[in-house]
Amino acid sequence: MNHNHELEFKTIISKDHYHHLLDNYVLNDNIFLQTNYYFDTNDLLLSSQSIVLRIRQKGDRFYKLTVKSQQEGNAFESHLLLNVIQANKMIQEGFSVEKFFPNIHAQVHFIASIDNYRASMPYQQGIMYVDRCEYRGTVDYELEFEVTDYDIGANQFDTFLNEHDIPKLATRRKSDRAFSCSIENKK
Repeated sequence: MNHNHELEFKTIISKDHYHHLLDNYVLNDNIFLQTNYYFDTNDLLLSSQSIVLRIRQKGDRFYKLTVKSQQEGNAFESHLLLNVIQANKMIQEGFSVEKFFPNIHAQVHFIASIDNYRASMPYQQGIMYVDRCEYRGTVDYELEFEVTDYDIGANQFDTFLNEHDIPKLATRRKSDRAFSCSIENKK
């Protein structure tokens, strides 16, 4: 199991900014699909505790189970690789989280998914991701910058936004966007 402390900066961007960045940095041939399958309990217990549980699929054979948690303003992640049979069974039937992450006691099931068409590039001291997210008939665009130093990353992200006239907007997590859209569609 891999563990890491996650530092990322995000903003929702317009469709025009999205296409400008792809063209400006010649990223159109660098786009890959990753699908995020999100899980929770019936009463969204994990979400209420700022825990995100997902299986990320890249290609036909790569599946990664990830738990993300927010504690005192810090984000932490733990990852496990899955084979295709395990992942599909978990998506279809749900699973006990404790089996994979012993400190989380919950029986979860699949809630929602997002198809994320992602382009990436190195930028300064991090990696910049340009995302087009599709879920339940909704399309939105997001810019995400992953770094290892918070202060340096915050300054570099702000500089990038200023250079491209991109406003910094409050951004909900992908899981929150998928959950809210999924819940509204069930009403």
